[in-house]
Amino acid sequence: MERSEFAGMDSASRLAALRTEHRDLDTAIDALRSMAAPDQLQLARLKKRKLRLKDEIALLEDLCVPDIIA
Repeated sequence: MERSEFAGMDSASRLAALRTEHRDLDTAIDALRSMAAPDQLQLARLKKRKLRLKDEIALLEDLCVPDIIA
């Protein structure tokens, strides 16, 4: 999903969409690795995208959790 597709979503919907895409990338990476001669460049791109998604998910989760000073 591109950023423009996230424009109309609330945080919870966006977070769910990012998590789904992150899981889908897991599947794609596993499938690519199981090939006889995997495309290393494509594999690297998928892993990089997965890391960016992980960072964005962490950022959204932090925004959803209120800061409570104990």
